[in-house]
Amino acid sequence: MQEFYYKYLPETDSFGLDGYQGDEAEVVIPAMQSNKPVIMVFESVFKDHTEITSVKFPDAVSFIGGFVFDGCINLRRIELSKELEHIWQYAFVRCGVEEIVLPEKVKFIPPYAFKDCKNLRRIVCNDLLDEICAHAFEGCDKLTEIIVGPNTKTAIDLR
Repeated sequence: MQEFYYKYLPETDSFGLDGYQGDEAEVVIPAMQSNKPVIMVFESVFKDHTEITSVKFPDAVSFIGGFVFDGCINLRRIELSKELEHIWQYAFVRCGVEEIVLPEKVKFIPPYAFKDCKNLRRIVCNDLLDEICAHAFEGCDKLTEIIVGPNTKTAIDLR
């Protein structure tokens, strides 16, 4: 069983995912609601859903709010939207993701975005990523590989 709840965004004539109830391991976020694109995932939508092991975003999502995956300890695989531009602080905090590939439009990784992701081993950033903020990967004890472009500014040690 999966139920998605939405909020209409009149300024863009689109919807944001505002809530979720479900018990399935694999989640595919619907691309459309009422024949309009889903472009945003609001804060805490999947918080503490320990049953989730994978999430696939539709291509129109450009914004992920804070604490979206907080406590999703069994979440191993996330397929992000190609249109993703903005990730809020704490978006992936305390989730079980093992690898993240950031799409081309993401230019900034905020502080604490992946805090305490204990299984995160590898992150692949696009060549156009401008900055990785301090504490973005705080508590990611297994993180051994961060791939960034030559012009990415970072407040973390990439050695």
